Amino acid sequence: MKQQVIVRVPASTSNLGPGFDCLGIALRLYNVITVRRGEHTRLTPMMRNAANKFFAAANCRGFDFSCEVDGAIPISRGLGSSAVIRLGLMHAINELLGSNFSRTDLFALSAALEGHPENAAAASFGGLNVVRGVETQRFEIRPELQFVLLVPDFEIETEKSRRLLPGEIPRADAVMSAGNAAFIVAAFASADYEKLRGAFRDGLHQQYRRKLVPFLDDVIGSAENAGALGAFLSGSGSSICAVTLHDPEKVARAMQASASVQTTRVIMTKADNRGVRLLKSASRLRQSQLK
Repeated sequence: MKQQVIVRVPASTSNLGPGFDCLGIALRLYNVITVRRGEHTRLTPMMRNAANKFFAAANCRGFDFSCEVDGAIPISRGLGSSAVIRLGLMHAINELLGSNFSRTDLFALSAALEGHPENAAAASFGGLNVVRGVETQRFEIRPELQFVLLVPDFEIETEKSRRLLPGEIPRADAVMSAGNAAFIVAAFASADYEKLRGAFRDGLHQQYRRKLVPFLDDVIGSAENAGALGAFLSGSGSSICAVTLHDPEKVARAMQASASVQTTRVIMTKADNRGVRLLKSASRLRQSQLK
């Protein structure tokens, strides 16, 4: 019987502008979740809720365990950090118990806790995920497409950000968003990434969340002027994600220069096409990030 399981889970950028709650991309930016059986340690409410959800679904008695999180994913910055913890913990407990829950089963459990499925889908399966409820369609992302993340030094709670959204959307905004979301999916499905230009604009959420990230429009404009295919608020923020085929360093400099706060950092990365993975040891984290 296993006593320890180590799981690597990728970050994700979601919404992609108009794909509100239904588009997510896994990124080569990871946390490692280490779960050890038989150790009684203080767990966060998120960890405890995820474990209880798993034990209830598996119809089995819970057990004491410890859970350590190590890695590079910023917390509460719109990069799927909560989905990473929930999903990683569930995969680890599943392995410890020798349970037969599939990757799809664990995605569904995690998505139910998240309340929105796109981050859990991306972290589970890798690549671009188009999600409808717990149904997903997944597309590989070629390595020439690069992602530039501007990460401000302030957090945004998803629930606080969602409270800014109106109950009704003007028809013109809804039509524009639907068309752009369809264009994004078609561009990824065909790997014709140039078709992404202009497709990240939306009327569903970004304009209402701007008050939490007041420099959003300036950063998006700067990224596009520097050659990016486009940029958007990553999840509910505060990170802003640009997508480019060329010169990510130039795009990063432009984004950072146009932000109205001094404390920001930039992460340049590519898509992860593998999703959540079991590791043999924590020492393999750095090596696994290069794969």
